[in-house]
Amino acid sequence: MIESVRYNPQDKGQNMENQYYTLIEKQDFFEIIENKFGELAIFIDARKGEPANPSMEFNGKETALLKRDGHIAVKLEGINAETASVLAEAEFVMVVELKGETVERTYGVPVETVDEFSFRGRQTRADELERIKSKAEIISAFGAVKIWKSGEK
Repeated sequence: MIESVRYNPQDKGQNMENQYYTLIEKQDFFEIIENKFGELAIFIDARKGEPANPSMEFNGKETALLKRDGHIAVKLEGINAETASVLAEAEFVMVVELKGETVERTYGVPVETVDEFSFRGRQTRADELERIKSKAEIISAFGAVKIWKSGEK
């Protein structure tokens, strides 16, 4: 289980609300884009199943946790400083889940700033959830859009 502590500046440490999740999938590569209205969209790999009451917690620095449903959360690490300042001001973002270059689903997610994340429990990489048996399957599961070959054979 993971626990996240919700931040409320009026509480001053009181009435913190805890939520628990059973699995955190680390998203190694993601993109965040901003439109001319200052709205953000986050592109991630598609997950199985539809999200249920999704929300996002952001620590105000470089890590966000997308809570897709009551059992799966997606950890986004390495958010750059410029993006972090815009994300910290966002009330919601659009999440775009992709299978390769194809959009699987899109949905709006409210964003909340939290003091810290407390990761207790099982963290995993999304691509380790399936047993991969061939190079073609791993390239497909990885969602490769370009392949560069280097070196000598």
